Amino acid sequence: MIVTRAPHRISFFGGGTDYPSYYLEHGGKVIGGAIDKYCYITCRELPPFFEHKHRIVYSRIENVSHLDEIVHPSVRETMRYMGVTTGLEIHHDGDIPARSGMGSSSAFTVCLLKTLYALQGRIISRENLYKEAIYIEQELIKENVGSQDQTFAACGGLNVIDFMQNGQIVAQPLVMAPERLKRFKGKLMLFFSGISRFASDIAKEQIDNTHKNLDSLAAMKGLVDDAYGILTSPQGDFDEFGRLLHETWQYKRGLSRQMSTSEIDCMYETAMKHGAIGGKLLGAGGGGFMLLYVPEERQAEVRQALGNYLYIPFDFDFSGAQIVVYKPSFQ
Repeated sequence: MIVTRAPHRISFFGGGTDYPSYYLEHGGKVIGGAIDKYCYITCRELPPFFEHKHRIVYSRIENVSHLDEIVHPSVRETMRYMGVTTGLEIHHDGDIPARSGMGSSSAFTVCLLKTLYALQGRIISRENLYKEAIYIEQELIKENVGSQDQTFAACGGLNVIDFMQNGQIVAQPLVMAPERLKRFKGKLMLFFSGISRFASDIAKEQIDNTHKNLDSLAAMKGLVDDAYGILTSPQGDFDEFGRLLHETWQYKRGLSRQMSTSEIDCMYETAMKHGAIGGKLLGAGGGGFMLLYVPEERQAEVRQALGNYLYIPFDFDFSGAQIVVYKPSFQ
């Protein structure tokens, strides 16, 4: 039996420039971090006593005899990519609901890919892990997904990720002194809107509108360097980071008609009215989680004002995708 986990992520700046349709022509850049909310996968070889060959358990249960019968696209294509021939039982558990803007689908693919490598007694580097997960999602499944979620899930940590015009992806750790990192994290608040949506549908409109949004995407990419300067400077003003979040949210809202809703706008305006300096919706938009920058002395007021929404405490994860339990069966 093998148990693997991979972290979800929060993206601060540059989201939207990690789609190949943009960065292969203009180059992209994001800054963000993996957090201590995880996708877990438990996998074992299935004994040959059942009518089915594979059993996949997630929000539904699939008992199938052939890979082609598997409905879950990531399970089907990842198993096919890895050349799986033995019967497997795969269970998924997650700390974060699906379709919520925290990179859950990509964390799943990263987690499953690492699991199947381990099942074959093979080790995969972090770089190859996110590159192969991106290939599976973008080329095999044909999902409308960017390339940052897989990178954060594989690597963990706070990172600046460059997406090169030649297709290369380079993740650079963002280094902060422990006390300064603690102060920074203490100003961030995460709330769940309660709205789930299919990110691929919203992302498709954003991708189709890339040529119309070039100025906004360039500005959003430019904010990555501004944020990096604030976080890495010993004297950097964290409140300025919050103001940049507000600025990037204004740009982001214009990328797609589905990016925000009247409820999301009201949620954000309420937070700003009660002490937030800035914030943004995570992921493709339309729902999911909202990240807010709030000075500590105003956080109780913001929590009370957003009392109808679930507040999610979190910390950063620096481990990335990892094997939690490794007890392979030997034939």
